[in-house]
Amino acid sequence: MSYSNHSTAFPNPLSAYNMASSSSDVFILGLGIVLAALYIFRDQLFAASKPKVAPVAASKAANGSGNPRDFIAKMKEGKKRIVIFYGSQTGTAEEYAIRLAKEAKQKFGLASLVCDPEEYDFENLDQLPEDCAAFFVMATYGEGEPTDNAVQLMQNLQDESFEFSNGERKLEGLKYVVFGLGNKTYEHYNLIGRNVDAALSKMGAIRIGERGEGDDDKSMEEDYLEWKDGMWEAFATAMNVEEGQGGDSADFVVSELESHPEDKVYLGEYSARALTRTKGIHDAKNPYAAPIVVARELFSANADRNCVHIEFNTEGSGITYQHGDHVGLWPLNPDVEVERLLCVLGLTQKKDTVIGIESLDPALAKVPFPVPTTYGTVLRHYIDISAVAGRQILGTMSKFAPTPEAEAFLKNLNTNKEEYHRVVHDGCLKLGEVLQLAAGNNIKAIPTSENTTQWKIPFDIIVSAIPRLQPRYYSISSSPKLHPNSIHATAVVLKYQNVPSELVTSKWVYGVGSNFLLSLKHASNNEPIPVISENGEERVAVPAYLIEGPRGSYKTETHYKAPIHVRRSTFRLPTNPKSPVIMVGPGTGVAPFRGFVQERVALARRSIEKNGPDALNDWGRISLFYGCRREDEDFLYKDEWAKYEEELKGKFKMHCAFSRQNYKPDGSKIYVQDLIWEDREHIADAILNGKGYVYICGEAKSMSKQVEEVLARILGEAKGGSAEVEGAAEIKLLKERSRLMLDVWS
Repeated sequence: MSYSNHSTAFPNPLSAYNMASSSSDVFILGLGIVLAALYIFRDQLFAASKPKVAPVAASKAANGSGNPRDFIAKMKEGKKRIVIFYGSQTGTAEEYAIRLAKEAKQKFGLASLVCDPEEYDFENLDQLPEDCAAFFVMATYGEGEPTDNAVQLMQNLQDESFEFSNGERKLEGLKYVVFGLGNKTYEHYNLIGRNVDAALSKMGAIRIGERGEGDDDKSMEEDYLEWKDGMWEAFATAMNVEEGQGGDSADFVVSELESHPEDKVYLGEYSARALTRTKGIHDAKNPYAAPIVVARELFSANADRNCVHIEFNTEGSGITYQHGDHVGLWPLNPDVEVERLLCVLGLTQKKDTVIGIESLDPALAKVPFPVPTTYGTVLRHYIDISAVAGRQILGTMSKFAPTPEAEAFLKNLNTNKEEYHRVVHDGCLKLGEVLQLAAGNNIKAIPTSENTTQWKIPFDIIVSAIPRLQPRYYSISSSPKLHPNSIHATAVVLKYQNVPSELVTSKWVYGVGSNFLLSLKHASNNEPIPVISENGEERVAVPAYLIEGPRGSYKTETHYKAPIHVRRSTFRLPTNPKSPVIMVGPGTGVAPFRGFVQERVALARRSIEKNGPDALNDWGRISLFYGCRREDEDFLYKDEWAKYEEELKGKFKMHCAFSRQNYKPDGSKIYVQDLIWEDREHIADAILNGKGYVYICGEAKSMSKQVEEVLARILGEAKGGSAEVEGAAEIKLLKERSRLMLDVWS
């Protein structure tokens, strides 16, 4: 900075000196000159002594332990040697992060800080002490995307301009562990876990053990169990610790409360606002009890399956949605499983006893649901007792077995992977059923205190070992343009038979969410509940649920309610209706496309009203490829599509494959991919020349892959090449430009 730049700020020193009338004035002016010079040349004079600290780190240092986003300070305060970051969309990755923290404590006596990366600053990862390690438990969501809470973390890891507190992009010597959660039916299997590993390694960090990868399509649990033992061995060596320094310790303290105001006890409510019935934003932390205004069966009466169409009234709730979003439904566990576990735990007479639950280490294990509550409420509303029992949990439960035989039975299932898979996994046994089986009880009988052996399992173990009951997500099958105050969902009811063995007989397995919806449909319409006959004994064909809700709040004189929230999606139509659209949605994969078509119908009505009957002439064509078994059995929304076609003036065309009705000349079935191939000329033109968009929704394991394969073949041949080279390149380009989008499940 030149002196002349400051001539207006400071008077000329020589002229000031000549005007001085006393020695004191001279002294003051002289001092002013010196100070001015020091100010002007401050950068040059003091640059050498300035510490080179990145601004962001300086602010963090100033905040010290007072900064709630500083995980390093929290680790030091709590004497924790492990930090575990998790990227979780549905709660599964968070569960595995907590499991790793618990195992580190049990094996080595080491405390961990379990972090949602959204709640902490990542810049000071380079400050992690040498005797500490960072774990990353990362789920891959959608088409190779990070979960919502891990978006910023991934940007920091992959952005070459991002620097840590040392002012550099280096993590030399940082010890880390990676466990990824994915699904092999998706193209970008465990991409986020792999990207984290690659980024950390590139910056000089050192991985402990092998990178773990769990496959939800087969068994996430088994993949985790196979990986963790080798990882912990490598961890012990890298961290210079020995196993056996820890021990079993409780995560929670459960206490029975003799007196507590009844209106302050959670009986299935998910938030304080729901309990006090005060208004607020409705989201995953505060679902909305939405009135059910329509609930009907979509399959024909002669079908051997059910498919429920349900409409939730959201008027006055503040809930908004877009076509392509998902609705999260919060189900309950069925009555029989609640009663089974109450009997096993000896809590039948105490199911309504009010309990308080406190975490002994809130940083490691938060109480996963609102309290105070009751034993029965926890089992019915808050933890997932309907899931197949995991192998690891059986080892924990064996310590509380009522007999040596029961203990040996559980230990064998815990250690013998093949036996566990044959009896528990294939038999689809829930925890209550496994405990009954181990004690020699009849799991086919309706559970009572008389026919069920009691296990003295502390309730804090149950809370620690069984994960939270999560919402079930369904593609919204409506458009807010036509239905601004209601959300439509379409759900095939999940019901199948297990694989029996000599220990476990054949039985029906019921999906929790879809059967909860089916029960709501029966109740909403006052329909008789169907029964089935097994060996001459009639039984209800649908599990019973406490659908009246907590304190009967889900039932009114006119309708039932169900707790829901909306999850945003990027599965959207192009904004320009001139772009061609190709939609592939067999079965309930058609659900979001009903919303897509309704969205276009609403736009068409406005356009025609404004611009006349020719307003749609330059619109791109919307093609829907749909498949089901038979036209007269499971053709979803059969009576609607022709009306939409009429309103869209020929700009909407539907292609239907009926796999058990129409066949190829060789007798093989016709699927949606066959119809796509038949329409290859239009599809190639729409994508390559019309810059069209492709959407696929439905089952990921075979349908989605086969559709992509036939698209690659069509595009490859249209480009004068092959599916493997030119076709694959076009598919990749479409995905990169968000012109090929998938909403698929396994």
